[in-house]
Amino acid sequence: MGSLKRMAVLCGFTVLFAAAAQAEEWQVAKDEEGIKVALSEVAGSKYKAYRGVTVIKAPLAKIKALQDDVVGACKWIHECKSQKLLKKEGDKSWTYTQFKAPFPVTDRDSILEITTTQAADGSVTRKLLEVPTYLPEEKGYVRVAQVEGFWKLVPKGADQTEVTYQVHTEPGGSVPSWLANKFVVDAPFNTLKALKERAEKP
Repeated sequence: MGSLKRMAVLCGFTVLFAAAAQAEEWQVAKDEEGIKVALSEVAGSKYKAYRGVTVIKAPLAKIKALQDDVVGACKWIHECKSQKLLKKEGDKSWTYTQFKAPFPVTDRDSILEITTTQAADGSVTRKLLEVPTYLPEEKGYVRVAQVEGFWKLVPKGADQTEVTYQVHTEPGGSVPSWLANKFVVDAPFNTLKALKERAEKP
């Protein structure tokens, strides 16, 4: 009887954890050109998280190399003005990026701590974390207050890679809702589209 009871409790916990895993609900906001963008509400934030997914016809190593080129990556990151590598230490790197914002919103800048890990199946994950106090604030820019997210590259055969780009941002300062709502769709879509174009070039 005791073991049956334990089994029932265990099953109860499994159901509970399964429910918790499903708690974040993603709603598809755009599905075009092989890129799917979904949005999710974030507790305690007025800004939605975004997730973009696409399959790129290029080997993982080529996409990783495009990401490793921090300065060059600014050409395909949505609204990127300039970007530089601040420091690299083992599997961690720190980057500084300046972003264009439409009038009358002040341009933003961001300092990310990026932790790169590789799994046994060859997939690569880059965890993104905003570290706003890493450098003093720059004149003419509002420092992004918070970023949490990741890039995930999963090899699909020899010459295809599934790419997931998921982020939640607290942009700092004042951002009108129309712009915030536009950004959470445009940022993943335009970034993945431009990355895809570069990676698939012969």
